[in-house]
Amino acid sequence: MIVFDSKYFKKFEFKPKQTEKYLQAAYRDLKITNQSGVAEVEFQFAYNALIKLGIALISRLGYKVKSRSGHHIKILEKMALILDDKDIYSVGNKMRKKRNTDLYEGGVLISEKEAKEYRDWLKAVFLKAERHLFGANKLL
Repeated sequence: MIVFDSKYFKKFEFKPKQTEKYLQAAYRDLKITNQSGVAEVEFQFAYNALIKLGIALISRLGYKVKSRSGHHIKILEKMALILDDKDIYSVGNKMRKKRNTDLYEGGVLISEKEAKEYRDWLKAVFLKAERHLFGANKLL
């Protein structure tokens, strides 16, 4: 059983369409990572897609994420537990730190190779999430 800290999560009764809306937003960002051609853009949208996918997975369990300091870390922690994959937390947290360095400390350069590695890893996470949510790979 996954425990949700009330500091970061609120019990909420989602309608199926709300969870679907979160998933669609995640897939939209995933699509941009494949079409951009600019490594930094691909990285930013890959990170956004990961967080949005996490929000969708958490909503399926009846919890809403509260927007507060540290909530992205909590989303990554819950995703790793939901999908039983510790790499989601470690790789996702590495992405979060890079994003924060880029945003708050004057930027970082993301190579094409690095962007592709994150993109490929993210696709595998989406496939795992699809199996969890739908019992099969449905949307990719």
